[in-house]
Amino acid sequence: MKSKQNHSAGFFFEKESQWQDAYRKLRTIILDCGLDEELKWGKPCYTWQGANVVLMHGFKEYCALLFLKGALLKDDAHILIQQTENVQSARQIRFTDSKEITKLKATIKAYIYEAIEIGKAGLKVDMKKSTTLVYPEEFQKQLDKSAKLRKAFESLTPGRQRGYHLFFTGAKQAKTREARIEKSIPLILAGKGLED
Repeated sequence: MKSKQNHSAGFFFEKESQWQDAYRKLRTIILDCGLDEELKWGKPCYTWQGANVVLMHGFKEYCALLFLKGALLKDDAHILIQQTENVQSARQIRFTDSKEITKLKATIKAYIYEAIEIGKAGLKVDMKKSTTLVYPEEFQKQLDKSAKLRKAFESLTPGRQRGYHLFFTGAKQAKTREARIEKSIPLILAGKGLED
């Protein structure tokens, strides 16, 4: 059962990108599996009965299919990638050119069908309890000196807090951490995450 393209997602496939050929091939494969195309987070997201299954996105070095419950897939072909150790559920299949997509077409479809079955069965990824995050001293000082900032930060979702943690701790030099923190304070006070 082939699904229809969603017009709101059309801009993604029309905008200038090195991955346009790859995106079009992936779109054809996914729609051929019977998923509905929607636009979420500014990316084409494919759903089954309203539940997110897989989305498409691109980066400088690769484009990817992101399976939202990818940790539950069998991954017999050993092609799924966990983006970072902090990502518990989602897994990517990465592509560096559209020829890889053509070569892996049957495997991609098999993974999509398996992801649909996981959704139908109502399976959920068993999330580990998040450990307490230890912030760099530059950010801790800001939290200690501003009750308003502390309250705003504690009001953010755990995912947004983790996003800032990774952003701050990803800088090796204190000067860079301080610059990142200063840039982030207005976002935190506005109740926003890094990607909002």
